[in-house]
Amino acid sequence: MVLCLALMAMLFCTEKISAQQDPLYVQYIDNLLVINPGFAGSKADGKMLLVSRNQWVSVEGAPKAYSLSYSTPMKNKNIGLGFSMMNDKIGPQQQTGVYFDYSYFLKVSEKYRMGLGLKGGVSFYRSALSELDPINPDPIFSKDIYKNFLPNLGVGMYMFSENTYFGISIPKLIENKITRDDYETGYVQKEKIHFYYVMGGQFKLAEDFDMKTSSMMRLAKGAPLSVDITALAGFKELVWVGAMVRFTAAYGFIAQFQVTNRMVIGYSYELPVQQISNFSNGTHEIMFGYNFNIFK
Repeated sequence: MVLCLALMAMLFCTEKISAQQDPLYVQYIDNLLVINPGFAGSKADGKMLLVSRNQWVSVEGAPKAYSLSYSTPMKNKNIGLGFSMMNDKIGPQQQTGVYFDYSYFLKVSEKYRMGLGLKGGVSFYRSALSELDPINPDPIFSKDIYKNFLPNLGVGMYMFSENTYFGISIPKLIENKITRDDYETGYVQKEKIHFYYVMGGQFKLAEDFDMKTSSMMRLAKGAPLSVDITALAGFKELVWVGAMVRFTAAYGFIAQFQVTNRMVIGYSYELPVQQISNFSNGTHEIMFGYNFNIFK
């Protein structure tokens, strides 16, 4: 409850407009569709991906995020389609989004193709303010906030070869405002535009050993720059283990297993470096992926 009240105080008890931040995933290499529509259909087969992220375990009201996505190429290989559902919750706030992705692929060289993507969908938002018990009651806490239709659009570019990739994207271009319609207040929460930059590659270390490296930069107005670097070592492309670091914020460990030709599962454990680490048991993230084709 203490964390919930602190979060709401930051959202509604400052003179500045606060930003609704998108969740961060450790295993973003596999989960690029949720941030970059140009990624849709870039793989040879369709893939369903389910990711569950439980942040700052043991802290009441800590963030939780879930995503379900599917990406597939079309028969002519120049078009990709994607679909994603996301739910993230922090304290009394909960937001669910449903998005569709379209990408068109251009051959830019003998080795590289480029996907130009569009993303469109809606979000559904609820802030359960009435469940809080603030020390100094304010009318803003008397009723919950419901926003049942927050439309948005996004764009992205994803350039890739057999072993490398590079992408830039803005998954949400519209800054929807979130506040009580029946109560006049200067305290407004706002969906903020996020800019993402990703790059990475895979190369051989030895006959049976490979290395995958990746980096992601996230920039949003009013929020600190977020930079992730990840490295995974693999044996026969069946078992991958490695580590990640989010500069000045967190570090963690990752393990992924190719169970069958179609199925992959992954797990990551992340520890923050800020003061929250004194109260948290870390962050757990579980990933499940399965390849299947709809349009091939």
